[in-house]
Amino acid sequence: MVKRLFKYPYPKLTLLIIFSIFSYLIFSDSNVESFVSHLGELKYLGIFIAGLLFSFGFTTPFAIGFFVIANPDNLILAAGIGGFGAFLSDLFIFKVIKMSFMDEFRRLEKTKPLKEIIYLADKDLSVRFRHYLLYVVAGMVIASPLPDELGVSMLAGLSHIKPFSFALISFTMNSLGILVMLLI
Repeated sequence: MVKRLFKYPYPKLTLLIIFSIFSYLIFSDSNVESFVSHLGELKYLGIFIAGLLFSFGFTTPFAIGFFVIANPDNLILAAGIGGFGAFLSDLFIFKVIKMSFMDEFRRLEKTKPLKEIIYLADKDLSVRFRHYLLYVVAGMVIASPLPDELGVSMLAGLSHIKPFSFALISFTMNSLGILVMLLI
């Protein structure tokens, strides 16, 4: 039975779906919605905490649920506060990737499929365009409800991004993504 459980090919996706359903059930409850609407000024603290959760794949559904029912008075302020929380989580992810994943990224660069992609990109695209394209794709992933680990990994492992540029991209894109959630 235990061996069978570990041979299941999609445990993480299944867990993500379960978390999403659980989050939907929690935030569709009128008692939870009433509780969040009565938080008053503490709602911004909740938005900050939801921002922290927005960056991690398995906690994103809970953050989205909170953003959708929060209904803050100042959407721009709320998006900035949530974006700052998400940026702090992204910074943590960035540091972990830089410290512990770089050896794997270097090995990955030596694999045949990635070498072919790099060759095609080198042949057809300028260096500047490749960097902008990488930043745009990573920024879109960071702004979306997709796990930020993917976008941050792209920036941390596949580019030589400066900390200020990373901070600017992370904060801006997370704030925009959270603003969209607050507008729903």
